[in-house]
Amino acid sequence: MRQARSEMGQQPEAATTVVDKEINELFGSIVKEEKGKPTTKTRPKKAGKGKKERRRVVITGMGAITPLGLTVDEFWQGLVEGRSGIARTVACDVSELSCQISGEVKGFEPRDYLDHKEARRMARFSQLLVAATRMAMDDSRLDLSREDADRMGVLIGNGIGGFPEVEEGFNTVKEKGGMRLNPFFMPIILPNMAAGQVSLIFGLKGFSSTITTACAAATQAIGDAIEVIRLNKADVMVAGGTESAITTTGIAGFCVMRALTSQNDEPTKACRPFDAKRDGFVPSEGAGILILESLEHALRRGARIYAEIAGVGISSDAYHVTAPDSDGAGAMRAMRWAIENAELKPNDIDYINAHGTSTPLNDATETLAIKRLFGDYAYQVAISSTKSMVGHLLGASGAVEAIATIKSITEGVIHPTINYEYLDPDCDLDYVPNVARKKEVKAALSNSFGFGGQNACLVFKKFEE
Repeated sequence: MRQARSEMGQQPEAATTVVDKEINELFGSIVKEEKGKPTTKTRPKKAGKGKKERRRVVITGMGAITPLGLTVDEFWQGLVEGRSGIARTVACDVSELSCQISGEVKGFEPRDYLDHKEARRMARFSQLLVAATRMAMDDSRLDLSREDADRMGVLIGNGIGGFPEVEEGFNTVKEKGGMRLNPFFMPIILPNMAAGQVSLIFGLKGFSSTITTACAAATQAIGDAIEVIRLNKADVMVAGGTESAITTTGIAGFCVMRALTSQNDEPTKACRPFDAKRDGFVPSEGAGILILESLEHALRRGARIYAEIAGVGISSDAYHVTAPDSDGAGAMRAMRWAIENAELKPNDIDYINAHGTSTPLNDATETLAIKRLFGDYAYQVAISSTKSMVGHLLGASGAVEAIATIKSITEGVIHPTINYEYLDPDCDLDYVPNVARKKEVKAALSNSFGFGGQNACLVFKKFEE
């Protein structure tokens, strides 16, 4: 605690990269929207002398499939109510494992979103993503027949790929022989196939990529999608993340690392971010998608705009394979760079959607990083953890948390961190404990920190003219 106090307000010098300089000199649209209605102005605003405006990026569609429900509305309603989606694991045998709970998606039927043939040729993580993308596309009201497919791309975060299908394939080979494998086994399991299926099904022919930076994957995918649009390589990007890795092997792997909770008796109370009795994260599955557009493109077609996505910061701890940097420096750099990239200051941030995993090291380190960056203001900014209710969606977590952050901006409500009961002196900030809070949010930060010390942060802003 003395260390946290003594380092409050200290900030390392900003690093300027070639990419930063390139982005700062981009052309871009600064067409404005008045009171939610597009204007007819499309003329770029004059930039400062020697400087060119970068393209602004906005969110026009969202889709989510989570342990709290199969739509964005169900997800958000559950968060505001402080309801947990965590329960005893039924997808696989965990009877011999120390963690026997998870955040499973309930009631998902692939053929509600895909025809039977398509569904059979996809792993569950791809099915979840296609379903979330279909929702987001419908929500955005994009008419694909009127769009230039070459200017539409896909960027998806994923941590593990088709892990249940890998385990199933191994069992098939062991019990029946290699020639009894599903002929689609290889294309099904590859991590890039979720993005590939979205490109194929929706006919998106532009920039396409998959990010596999563990728990930071979806956030980094969204951040990279921003840069693709800023660099004028696309007008529309489908961006987000997906994960489905609830298997005996997958959960066992985390158990032997002692990364998971062992509080199995009350599943809904096991995930306790920032609480003194936290003992590990809860594994979960799901998918989240944002439709990102250049502001100019969104206004041209009269799109509804949820928010502006204004900043991205990505860093590496360069410290340890699984443990976070003990002084929070890597996380702090990513947060600071995201805020600077949004052309804001730390005191402009009204809300932080924390990584908040419910692990002893992460929560204390993230709290320290916030204190170091925000100084005294750290005690005033509202912070909450979506994972307290849905668990840790691994590579997809940043996408659903981005949606929660955007909803906080559009609804003027911050969802709580549930199960916050016992004070940890190293975690003494305002985590919006247990009950949702009404608050105007003009700018918000969303954090994701992954194994390998890979950090990604995003800044969202209320859309204004």
